[in-house]
Amino acid sequence: MQQIINFLIRYKTFLLYILLLLIAFVFTFQSHSYHQSKFLNSSNYFTGSIYQLSENINSYFELGKENETLLKENELLRYQLYNQNIYTAKQDTTKLNYSVTSARIVKNSFANQRNYITINKGKQDSIQQDMGVITDKGVLGIVENTSNGFSSVQSILNDKSRINAKIKNSNHFGSLIWDTKDYTSVQLTDIPRLAPLSIGDTIVTGAMSSIFPENIPIGTISKFDLDSSKSFYFIEVALFTDMTNVKNVYIITALNRKEILELEAETQSND
Repeated sequence: MQQIINFLIRYKTFLLYILLLLIAFVFTFQSHSYHQSKFLNSSNYFTGSIYQLSENINSYFELGKENETLLKENELLRYQLYNQNIYTAKQDTTKLNYSVTSARIVKNSFANQRNYITINKGKQDSIQQDMGVITDKGVLGIVENTSNGFSSVQSILNDKSRINAKIKNSNHFGSLIWDTKDYTSVQLTDIPRLAPLSIGDTIVTGAMSSIFPENIPIGTISKFDLDSSKSFYFIEVALFTDMTNVKNVYIITALNRKEILELEAETQSND
């Protein structure tokens, strides 16, 4: 206590000056609207900046939760889209064609001859081999192996990849492959020369696939050549999906695939 008293006695002149200065400022702001408005504006700017910083910090930590919510909403929308023939009439869940599960990529490769992607869903999430994997922009690949909590996806950028694809708004289909040269494009083969083509035409998944729903986007035609000896086009397709920058994906389960494959196998065995 004695130290406080000694401090006040030692600096009494300075403290009196500060007190009088504050009183002068108060009288000035109260008697002059200009100074008053300037003070309020400065105060508002300062407090506003603090609130904005606080909001930015809160928003940053809420991003994960918001992204998860968006993924679930998109999952539902895609579920309804791929089963729209059911939703246009009275819903009968026994006739559903596809189910959709959202997931995240934990490892991605795109510079190898055979590229694979690891996602954070596996057997415990009912993920199995030969399920299709897409992004919000288009086809990504097909599930090849699964563990309890993860799955390995054969990327569309893999020289073993074969996906049924077609020219949008037509029934001309072929096989989508990758020549390993460029991670921004793949190739579409076996399109007959009778098919009308133009640069910029959209390529989508075909109806012959038992893995993907029809009309999932893939990319656009960037160039094409006609193989005169075989009468088929060789088409370069620029991918919609940036394969170097992918995080969120959707796994497509074809609910009728097993039945279709069993029927096809039985038909072939009877030939």
